[in-house]
Amino acid sequence: MKDPVCGMEVRENLGFKSSYKGKTYAFCSANCKQNFDKKPESYAKV
Repeated sequence: MKDPVCGMEVRENLGFKSSYKGKTYAFCSANCKQNFDKKPESYAKV
């Protein structure tokens, strides 16, 4: 799974996750998760 913010490969079980429009996204860091949470429509591929 790729981090939608930075494009790094991440494991789903890392713990940095957000849901948007019924889909779960995983992140490599808390920083990427925060950026996604501020503007999910910019990063989500729904």
